Amino acid sequence: MNASWLRFLPGFLREKLAGRHQLQAILGNSGWLLADKAVRMAIGLCVGVWLARYLGPERFGKFNYAIAFVALFTPVANLGLDGIVVRELVRHPERKQQILGSAFALRLIAGLLAFILVLLAILIFHPRDAASQALVAIIAAGMLFQSFDIADLWFQSQMQSRYSVLAKNGAFLVLTLAKIWLILSRAEVTAFAWVSTLELALGACGLCFAFGSTGNRWLDLRPAWPAALAVLRESWPLFLSALAAALYLRIDQVMLAEMVGEREVGLYSAAVRLSELWYLVPPIVVSSVMPYLTEARARSQELYYQRLQQLLNLLVRVAYAVAIPVTLLAVPLVGLIYGDAYAAAGPVLAIHIWAVVFVFLGAAASPWIINERLTKLFLYQTGAGAVANVALNLYLIPRYGAIGAAVATLGSQCVSVCLANLVFGDGRRYFRMQARAVLLRPSAGS
Repeated sequence: MNASWLRFLPGFLREKLAGRHQLQAILGNSGWLLADKAVRMAIGLCVGVWLARYLGPERFGKFNYAIAFVALFTPVANLGLDGIVVRELVRHPERKQQILGSAFALRLIAGLLAFILVLLAILIFHPRDAASQALVAIIAAGMLFQSFDIADLWFQSQMQSRYSVLAKNGAFLVLTLAKIWLILSRAEVTAFAWVSTLELALGACGLCFAFGSTGNRWLDLRPAWPAALAVLRESWPLFLSALAAALYLRIDQVMLAEMVGEREVGLYSAAVRLSELWYLVPPIVVSSVMPYLTEARARSQELYYQRLQQLLNLLVRVAYAVAIPVTLLAVPLVGLIYGDAYAAAGPVLAIHIWAVVFVFLGAAASPWIINERLTKLFLYQTGAGAVANVALNLYLIPRYGAIGAAVATLGSQCVSVCLANLVFGDGRRYFRMQARAVLLRPSAGS
């Protein structure tokens, strides 16, 4: 049976997709995820710019410092389980109660631990800064709700992401209205931190409802501790990799605040928001094609690597289509969007936007690493990136401020996503695939 959305396509496309039910499922799933991210990108950008203008560089920097500080601990709450859980659900859907129950229990415990660690860390680093302590504590409370994202993992495995999209987008839209009301009411910065946490809480409620309304029962989920420990043994490199990735993606804002000041964090964050909007694109594509690639690997290694190359080629071309025009228009774009107070963020954006190339390349590696069980390689990559980022930031931030942090991010992404593959044997084939995509060289899989 063909998908109902096909009737909206031109006739020649309907003919190509007719009867190809797996491809229809992938495209339909990607469409829902793309719609979700498009809504978030459009609304989030408008309200985020309004918030930045309202708060000004100083308070906007304080707010983003708190977000970055909490983000360093978020991988503790996730445990690196997502890709492995989706893979196991694809392979063993009949065991979903044990798989999801184990993942839920692990993430609930990890979320509590992460929350405690964040509170201890901010007390140690800022024992006399009550404002920063309050912001960090409020934002960190959102990690307590992330265990309910296991429902999203089930929908991903079944290519039914529309349920997750409706649940999370509903929460996003409601709390966006609340954020607008707070701006109009001239609220303090802590109120916006509460909105961030309430969005996660409301999204968790929506996922619970969606999971139950599709014939599933939360009470049927049963953790199987031997299986949970087996998943943890496989996921620990991914968990450490996520910690390292959080370090090299967020430590720049923390170091800017500590070494230069919160105003510089505000300028940098304004530029990064325009750049990181595009980071939402590759996970959409990758999560949708993950089951497709897993099946291809079971059929043929040649077909599997051909499809991986196609994925790389597509993502790199999209990255170039973003980076080139943004670089050329960065300075007037920042002035137009954020106003004169953020004028110094223009050169930062012109540099930072090129990180999209490496982010897109790295996202394409995720299904390959998981399917080939090369989680340790992922750890080496992100570890190298984290070390490079801290070292570059220590050298560049005192000399160049926010511009130095942008250069450090670009350099560390290159080290992590590409150069690290040359050092480790398992990654060299993938590096050659990356090089073909970056150089726009035609290949059998292009």
